[in-house]
Amino acid sequence: MKPSLEDTLLAAIRTIPDYPKPGILFRDITTLLGNARAFRRAIDELVHPYAGQKIDKIAGIEARGFILGGAVAHQLSAGFVPIRKKGKLPYETVRVAYSLEYGLDEMEMHRDGVSPGEKVILVDDLIATGGTAAAAVELLRQIGADILAACFVIDLPDLGGRDKLEALGVPVRTLIGFEGH
Repeated sequence: MKPSLEDTLLAAIRTIPDYPKPGILFRDITTLLGNARAFRRAIDELVHPYAGQKIDKIAGIEARGFILGGAVAHQLSAGFVPIRKKGKLPYETVRVAYSLEYGLDEMEMHRDGVSPGEKVILVDDLIATGGTAAAAVELLRQIGADILAACFVIDLPDLGGRDKLEALGVPVRTLIGFEGH
């Protein structure tokens, strides 16, 4: 019998206690990425609801969102747009500042990465508080993207990120949830 998606992903994701600080359980997807079967299954599940739809771009948040988003873009025959930390892109950019637990950060994307009205799916590995993803939504909307969904492998539901994105009118798709953080 084929293992469930949840069993496959749980077995492939490593949990590292007390990283990056005491009390945090870090969900490491590098082990999932290194497991061909689990990686394929995760990408297939992220792609499935959108197969056959006209998706123009996948926007991936640095850095694991690049890996997952690139694979999703390939499967959907869509373009890929990187959303990066400030100062990493060589051409004209649009930028947004957002709050972190310990201060402010900024992310940016190329001004011509998405054209107004293009249908975009946002991809990253994990949704926690939703601050980074909400900033990415704001950034994409600045240039007129039509954000169809935000997709993540992991949800930490007790941190409220899903609710934050849904309050912005962005449907959220996650593959597995972990209680506690």
